[in-house]
Amino acid sequence: MSLPENKDQITEIKPAGAWLSLDLKDFWTYRELLYFLTWRDVKVRYKQTAIGVVWAVLQPVLTTAIFTLIFATVARFESETVPYPLFALSGFLVWLFVFNSVTFASNSLVGNTNLVTKIYFPRLIVPVSATLSGLFDLLFSFAVLALMMVYYASKGAVAPTPQIFFAPLFVLMAILLTVSLGTLFAALNVRFRDVKFALPFALQVWMFMSPIFYPPGILSEKARFVLSFNPLTGILQGFRAALFGERFDWPVIGIAAVVIAFLSALALFVFKRMEDDFADLI
Repeated sequence: MSLPENKDQITEIKPAGAWLSLDLKDFWTYRELLYFLTWRDVKVRYKQTAIGVVWAVLQPVLTTAIFTLIFATVARFESETVPYPLFALSGFLVWLFVFNSVTFASNSLVGNTNLVTKIYFPRLIVPVSATLSGLFDLLFSFAVLALMMVYYASKGAVAPTPQIFFAPLFVLMAILLTVSLGTLFAALNVRFRDVKFALPFALQVWMFMSPIFYPPGILSEKARFVLSFNPLTGILQGFRAALFGERFDWPVIGIAAVVIAFLSALALFVFKRMEDDFADLI
């Protein structure tokens, strides 16, 4: 087929040259695709399940009950001012969002081979949509947490303060962290299929290295310092402080913000460097 003589009629589609370009204009142009991919992932997750979205409630509730039995009764971990079930659930629902979203996002490019190889759209939409689909479960978990807070507030165990309005800030930090890790591992999984085997183990190790079911106060000062470089530490401590009116540990929260910014830049850099080869390797 001969090309048209008028070169103005030729449209060349290629990724942006900048390594850290977010392609915000393309994201806005393809916003409907982002919405439909996100909603598709939500529907597929609970398709042909007997109890459907009830799993979004059962998983955090049952896990919190088990860990409450183990840590609060047997190991006798005590949170400082908050009833342990409330302490555990507030941490686990954030972790569950991170775990599920990173897991789904890491397989998103490989799982959408036909879409990635046949049509043009900003490839970053694929892992981002897989990450955002986890917000659906997070909303249900928040509803359970809210009911528990009302119950313990009626018993005088907790008393919400104006600090609760800071809670969305730490949810946003968790979303940025999850999008960054999901994007990074989605790109790496295209080239290195070992990622799908190594990632679940790495996430399990990360869970036990995060103050989800235990308060940082039980650790030594040196261990707490090392733990502060885990971005989930700042997110969880800030989230709980906002919910339960405790003191914010701003240095730890600041470290978490810096680490998240670094991971975001790293994920975008790796994704952009590998994006041209996705269609060939996938």
